Amino acid sequence: MRDQDGDPGSGVTTAREGGVDLSRPNPARMYDYYLGGVHNFAVDRRAAADVLSILPETRDFALRNRAFLRRVVRHLAAEAGIVQFLDLGSGIPTVGNVHEIAQDVNPACRVVYVDHEPVAVAHSRKLLEGNDNAAVIQADVRDAATVLSHPDTRRLLDFERPLAVLMLQVLPFVPEADNPGGIVAAYRAACVPGSYLALAHSLTPEFWPGNVDQAIELYRSSTHPLHLRTPEQVAALFEGYELVEPGVVFTAAWRPDRPIHQQDAISSRAVAGLGRLPSR
Repeated sequence: MRDQDGDPGSGVTTAREGGVDLSRPNPARMYDYYLGGVHNFAVDRRAAADVLSILPETRDFALRNRAFLRRVVRHLAAEAGIVQFLDLGSGIPTVGNVHEIAQDVNPACRVVYVDHEPVAVAHSRKLLEGNDNAAVIQADVRDAATVLSHPDTRRLLDFERPLAVLMLQVLPFVPEADNPGGIVAAYRAACVPGSYLALAHSLTPEFWPGNVDQAIELYRSSTHPLHLRTPEQVAALFEGYELVEPGVVFTAAWRPDRPIHQQDAISSRAVAGLGRLPSR
């Protein structure tokens, strides 16, 4: 990845390059930076560093969310018998992606990643070269009709059989005006009984320490400002699904690999859950 926003080492900043808006930080690339990735630009690193200076635990938050992804995908593939995954807002690839986890359990697992961020899509395509059971499409997850009708979606996913829809930390970037519940419902309507929804969502400021409002304000200058929600609002997004135990809980407390203390769970600053679509 380039050392500057423009040409490598030039120090020249350009407003746009290859369809990428370099004038504002992007949350997906900032998230990549928190995880220690290299698929980000200087504008993203500056913004992420500002957030970390206010809330140093943001990096732990990102790591906890990534750990939830590993646990829930492993559960779906190994215990629930799911072989089809639709990862909405998949972000920039890093170690332990959905296809790696699922195909480690069952090589026949098929995965469609969806993101609208050009850097995320470009690097995902490179990562998936030679993997016929996985693809990435560039689309806005709010446009369910486009996502569901995309040729790669139709090629890899059989909507007559159960599948898992993953929405991990994507809805915090969807404002109420865009009807996040309606977005979830659109994907739910495309799935047959026995399908699953895995969802993780950042919580409102009272669940965060320190000057979280200042950190949230920094995201307002990004391509996608934050829209945090309460645990009750997140639980409501599972309408139409039967929650799998332990329900909607702090992310770190969802089927942890080892026992955790309550304070460690609270420090997730997010909740997550898994819902199963019952027979109609």
